Amino acid sequence: MTELTVSADIVASVHYTGTLPENGEVFDSSEGREPLSFLVGHKQMIPGFEEEIMGSKVGEKKEFTLTSERAYGDRDDAAVMEIPRAQFAQLEAEASLEVGMQLVAQMPHGPSPFTITVLTDDAVTADFNHALAGKSLTFAVEIIELREATDDEKSHGHAHGPDGHHHH
Repeated sequence: MTELTVSADIVASVHYTGTLPENGEVFDSSEGREPLSFLVGHKQMIPGFEEEIMGSKVGEKKEFTLTSERAYGDRDDAAVMEIPRAQFAQLEAEASLEVGMQLVAQMPHGPSPFTITVLTDDAVTADFNHALAGKSLTFAVEIIELREATDDEKSHGHAHGPDGHHHH
């Protein structure tokens, strides 16, 4: 039986810590949680993450830094927009708006998270760029488990939990 490696249609379970290379700040980590499981080759992960661990075996540890092109892409100035502050009246009745707040807008294509970058009396400037867009990211990854994906998983394009999952 050949040893499985990270390759397309393999479900990989990994522990990882993501840090910002410029200051070592941790932006995401699976420490203290279940490992992250994903179906390799189905665009569930940022592109560079999969590329860098391709061919790895269980127990292997990798550390790599991705430029923004291979992570969340560059910042897009068109993704910054001004929204009339009146549209936030309902929200402001419950909470005060602050610069740096992350909110979710209901858009025609689904929920879109954004960060408030400027607040005036009349308008809210919303930045819909991913918080990590334009940044290089460093990941330390340990391969915990690899298994062949089931046909179900391949057809759905994502990993199911240990017990599978049910579509209701």
